[in-house]
Amino acid sequence: MRKLHESPIIMLGGFRLDLSIVLMLIVTCLIVFIVAKMATRNLSVENPGKMQNFMEWAVEFVRNIISSTMSMEKGKHFVGLGLTMIMFIFVGNMLGLPFSIVTDYHDPAKAHIFGQEIVSVTEGLQKSHAEGVGVVWWKSPTADLGVTMGLALVVFLLSHGIGIVKNTKAYFKHYFQPFVFFFPINIIETLSKLLTHGIRLFANIFAGEVLISTIMGLSKLGIIGTVMSIPLLMAWQGFSIFIGTIQAFVFTILMMVYLSQNVESHEEHEH
Repeated sequence: MRKLHESPIIMLGGFRLDLSIVLMLIVTCLIVFIVAKMATRNLSVENPGKMQNFMEWAVEFVRNIISSTMSMEKGKHFVGLGLTMIMFIFVGNMLGLPFSIVTDYHDPAKAHIFGQEIVSVTEGLQKSHAEGVGVVWWKSPTADLGVTMGLALVVFLLSHGIGIVKNTKAYFKHYFQPFVFFFPINIIETLSKLLTHGIRLFANIFAGEVLISTIMGLSKLGIIGTVMSIPLLMAWQGFSIFIGTIQAFVFTILMMVYLSQNVESHEEHEH
């Protein structure tokens, strides 16, 4: 029988908790924090280091993204948010490319960690009657729909929170424009932005990791499969770096667009 690959899921407080996602989110946050700390550790005007130059370039890049969607007078407050988001998503997108850490389980009795049962393993062995279950510990956190939808939800709540707090009357009024019976359509349009914002990032990164796993599986075909998989893997990983970079940019610029829509409506209301 075939061997399954699952995420390490345990039950905690009645919820299914994916330990690999928790691990990868911590790793992503640590990498972003370390990069930011190194870039700002020894700031110098006369002789800036490479890391400082990189961070200055990144800040300017984010400022250009913001200025393409709104004036900097309105968008200067979002520079830190944009920089954090684009760095977090870029690092998260890249983590699953270099390698994968998989632990094989064949006995349900041994599928425990921190005293908790790894339910994804026991369920896989019992229901599918597979010869074994491989638990994937290292992968891109953005290849999980829960993570990308969580990021999209943060943007959704922030952007609409700005509209509600700073421009309450005009914010609710726009749902009934141009006519009152457009209200359901405007609600659907608003919710669709949340869904597409998160699903777009997830779909691109998840599809890339699936294809990488498929290419690596060619090695099971023997020496010919191994020889064929090497150039294919190198080519696809190079393309995945490009896709991961583009998706970090797209997610960030869409975030700024959604924020600007509420900021602009506030300014128009005032004038």
